[in-house]
Amino acid sequence: MRYGQLVMGPAGSGKSTYCQALQRHAADENKTIHVVNLDPAAEYFEYEPLVDIRELISLDDAMEDDELKFGPNGGLIFCMEYLVENPAWLDEQLGDVDDDYIIFDCPGQIELYSHMSVIKNLIDTLQTLNFRLCGIFLIDSQFMVDPQKFISGTMAALSVMVNLEIPHLNILSKMDLLSKKAKKQLDRYLEPDPYYLLADMEDDPWNEKYRNLTEALGQLIESYSLVRFLPLDITDEENISDIRITIDNAVQYGEEEDVKTRDFDQPEENDDNDND
Repeated sequence: MRYGQLVMGPAGSGKSTYCQALQRHAADENKTIHVVNLDPAAEYFEYEPLVDIRELISLDDAMEDDELKFGPNGGLIFCMEYLVENPAWLDEQLGDVDDDYIIFDCPGQIELYSHMSVIKNLIDTLQTLNFRLCGIFLIDSQFMVDPQKFISGTMAALSVMVNLEIPHLNILSKMDLLSKKAKKQLDRYLEPDPYYLLADMEDDPWNEKYRNLTEALGQLIESYSLVRFLPLDITDEENISDIRITIDNAVQYGEEEDVKTRDFDQPEENDDNDND
């Protein structure tokens, strides 16, 4: 069995930084986590990728082709579809080592995960390669500072969860960039009560006009109560460790390893004559 994280989220949500932080954290514990770059538009990241999609196809290839003539969004979708259509290349690049732990750093185009089938097809490909996957959806914590934005982010996360149908974890990234006041304000979003949050929107003119819609969204979030968020502060090693443990439990990482046993010497028998 092989294990993997599919790291997703909007552009600028900190996906590559998350991948680098987990790789460094594992190295500090003498463990190995590989990272695969699946973003054909990536220009810079701090980790050394095990596999880089740009060696197969890049966004520039799709945009500069005289026949294709794609724009940035269409070109990115084409690149991901091209990857899925060439599973042999990905299989060869990944190799075949049991107990591999690989993080897949995905592009920041939300429609790839929310309703299109290309990432679902990629998941199917990886599962045929014996991967047990967990979806990681990052949202910038600086974005989630009021009820309106929180509901929007929650609906995006819910859409991804429903579409991909794999174990899933939502993470509020960049907590280290928030002020103490903002961190305290975010506490109520980690275990959200949608009706409590909706009460904060009572004076919103938009909510006055679309109150029924707002209440319906609150009921939807409540019905799918699996939408929860974990905070991520990459400067806090204990926080990173807690997130890793949660993900490892989701994919059952390490549970199939053989139990290590140790032979102990038999205790010496007492000589009854010595006790006389």
